[in-house]
Amino acid sequence: MYNKNTPPKKVLPYRKTSKNRAPPEAHSTTGRPKETQGPGPDPQERDRSNRMTMSPPADRGQAVGLIIFVLGLGTLLPWNFFLTASEYFNHRLESNITSNGSSGVAAKDYNYDSWMTLLSQLPLLLFTLLNSFLHHWVKPRIRVAFSFVVIFLLFSLNAALVRVPMQPDTFFSVTMATIWFINMASAVLQGSLFGVVGRFPPRYSTLFMSGQGLAGLFAALAMLFSILNTSSEANADRSSAALGYFITPCVATLGTLLCFLLLPHLKFASFYLNKHQSESVETSLDLCIPTDMKVLEKSSKHQEAYGKLFKEPEEDQERSSVLQVFKKIWLMAMCVTCVFAVTLSVFPVITLRVRTVYQDNPVWEKVFTCVCCFIVFNAFDLAGRGAPSLVQWPSKESPLFPVSVLSRLVFIPLLMMCNVENSNLTILFSHDCAFVTIMALFSFTNGYLATLCMSYAPQLVRSKDCETAGSLMSFFLVLGLALGASLSFLMVKLV
Repeated sequence: MYNKNTPPKKVLPYRKTSKNRAPPEAHSTTGRPKETQGPGPDPQERDRSNRMTMSPPADRGQAVGLIIFVLGLGTLLPWNFFLTASEYFNHRLESNITSNGSSGVAAKDYNYDSWMTLLSQLPLLLFTLLNSFLHHWVKPRIRVAFSFVVIFLLFSLNAALVRVPMQPDTFFSVTMATIWFINMASAVLQGSLFGVVGRFPPRYSTLFMSGQGLAGLFAALAMLFSILNTSSEANADRSSAALGYFITPCVATLGTLLCFLLLPHLKFASFYLNKHQSESVETSLDLCIPTDMKVLEKSSKHQEAYGKLFKEPEEDQERSSVLQVFKKIWLMAMCVTCVFAVTLSVFPVITLRVRTVYQDNPVWEKVFTCVCCFIVFNAFDLAGRGAPSLVQWPSKESPLFPVSVLSRLVFIPLLMMCNVENSNLTILFSHDCAFVTIMALFSFTNGYLATLCMSYAPQLVRSKDCETAGSLMSFFLVLGLALGASLSFLMVKLV
């Protein structure tokens, strides 16, 4: 029986001894025995998670940045080399070769510049749209490599035709067909590379756009050297210079293809190119330690959180549709369309017709169009494309951004009132300095605003949708070029 007077026994605190202490291997870093914890993740899964959560490797020697810059250069070589060679093509179309080899003056006006612009942009538009859907089924590596090979073969054909005598009608038809097919390949190439570059940090989009700007300057300088090395009396020298001019993009295209094939083998590039595979269920499994997983199972509230935690990454692996991505980037798409529509409506069809006031200087008159139209445009366009790496204003959320894009419309009447040959309009800016100043502002804003549009768009979508956003932006860029090329026929009539 229990005696009330009996004092209660003291309960000594539990003390772990070597006899009752669990062996060290039975405990985890949490201080609890392993049997109370859930099974840990597989070592291979843990290694994969560690690789996926690590910071990106360094871009050693800026090798990836340099390659992306070169890829940007390669995408616009076809357009710029046919654009800058306007004098060569017009000279080939001026004389009509008769059956006995004598030449006479051709009465037909081929309007090469307008047709070249239009037939460059239409296939770009159609095949960039096709590429927006094609990238789901054909790997970018295949699309880019195939496009580079086609461009190389067509440039080689143009180089071979330099010394082949042809009737103007035949030469015009062959040239227009070549322009059509080379721009088909260029459209797939440009859309694919915009999608690839969209996976990298925003500054690499700026480098890519800067490379595109350098393509125009590269072609303009090549044409300047060709002009300076030929004389109007020496047809042999003229054909030799033209041959060298068209061999240059052949070599550049091969070099660009080799750069692209090298890109995936660089650690920095490989990290971002494979980044879309890194968001997986294994990553989430490694985010929770086994003890936390055990606690989550003890209540329905925690079980709901547990379910949400592991289901979201799985759902995020699905790419958004093209329409869903467009809804997020539509403003940037409209802005880039407007930028290039304004540019192509007057460049080059109007700017090519501007003449110098120093007609008594034959050397300056000979190089005026190449220097003041093409070199000035491409140099300041390149500067504009590189400026966003220093400052980005207006921001992508600012209402001033679309306003600044629309303000470029003022350049259309300004350029039409320069010293255009046989103009029906009043000439307000006859001096060469006025034309160069307007061209500099015109080209700088083109490069700057276009680069901002292409850099902002991938920032508005998830990382998995960057390639789709890049392809869509490429399509609307080309849509602006096509609209501008169509408007150029109207601008020629007005002037």
